[in-house]
Amino acid sequence: YPSTNVTIEQFEAHLSEIKSGGYNVMPLPDIIAAFRRKEQLPDRTIGLTIDDAFLSVHDKAWPMLAKAGLPFTLFAATDAIDSKRPNHISWAQLRAMTATGVTIGNHSGSHAHLPDVTPAQLADELKRANERFRAELGFAPTLLAYPYGEFGLREKKAARAAGFIAAFGQHSGVAHSGEDLFGLPRFALNQRFSGVERFRLAGNGLPLPVSDVLPADTVLRTHNPPDFGFTVAADIGALNNLACFASNQSGAAHLERLGARRFEVRLEKPFTNGRGRINCTLRADGNRWRWFGTQFYIPGP
Repeated sequence: YPSTNVTIEQFEAHLSEIKSGGYNVMPLPDIIAAFRRKEQLPDRTIGLTIDDAFLSVHDKAWPMLAKAGLPFTLFAATDAIDSKRPNHISWAQLRAMTATGVTIGNHSGSHAHLPDVTPAQLADELKRANERFRAELGFAPTLLAYPYGEFGLREKKAARAAGFIAAFGQHSGVAHSGEDLFGLPRFALNQRFSGVERFRLAGNGLPLPVSDVLPADTVLRTHNPPDFGFTVAADIGALNNLACFASNQSGAAHLERLGARRFEVRLEKPFTNGRGRINCTLRADGNRWRWFGTQFYIPGP
């Protein structure tokens, strides 16, 4: 599945980089617990997550991660397991992984595009999946990964109502304790964007804390392109090298500075239906980069 997988060779290179690169790999529940306590994590702390529960996670990735002594979280969509879909993990295999300490997260029931379903269907996607986890594993996960990384205000509200303590998208960025725990970023790695250089860039990334982000809802049902703006935290130093890039245009987006720390991104054209992204970066000391990313979802007609 080249759009979502990495090759074994790429994965081996990632594990080698983790071993030699001075990273602090923590279980995702421990990271979230620190965030909830508003604690700062040690430098170069990373968490490893895998989505969708394909069989190759059980047969290939799990043994390699276990041998390396690395914790990880698997976000599973339950309908694929229940229907015994080819190349997917079984419940027995998932129980075996759980027994060794692998963290299991909720990835919905059917892996639907959640912004496209009705409110009742949205609640059912999360509730039904948790019921299956309770029946098969004896517990309901407390962490959620939105399918395709697609979410807006409605989806975050539903996640809170369903009892989750944190939820993740697929937008590039460095998570930190000062942001919304129901819209946490993750750097996605796939066969095309999975070189060691990209892994190192992400693993050495630093947060770019912002506030007053507009629009508040990242599901764009009316205003497209969005009037996108944010205020950078006061403890971040010089901002002259801040740059933002949008998936619907080539080159850097036009960035307008309003006062000392307020920025607005002027986009040339609307995003096409589906997913659109804006990534903002700021060079930091030691040839490292601060990241703040946003993924938008644009419903079709």
